[in-house]
Amino acid sequence: MSRRLDNHYVYRLVPPRPTFHDDMSEQERAVMTRHAAYWGELIEQGSVVVYGPVVDATGSWGLGVFRAADPQSARALVEADPAISSGLATFELGSMLVAVVPD
Repeated sequence: MSRRLDNHYVYRLVPPRPTFHDDMSEQERAVMTRHAAYWGELIEQGSVVVYGPVVDATGSWGLGVFRAADPQSARALVEADPAISSGLATFELGSMLVAVVPD
């Protein structure tokens, strides 16, 4: 069974370079450890559907799909990500028109 829901957002974490997953400095790795802990807490709270690293022809980047009350709340959640708030990475944020999720 599945249900259709509103208020889902897609987050693309854009790292500083395409090879980031292979050549992070220790300082960058420390930020990414905080980034993973941040999203892990959101998973536990039940607002994240999925998140994780992606590697494709353009290089590596991060993907998150999550729920938020409104676009402002979604943006605030992303801006609080340590990878963003530290200035290490940038982001793209989109609103899903409809999300079909399992019960």
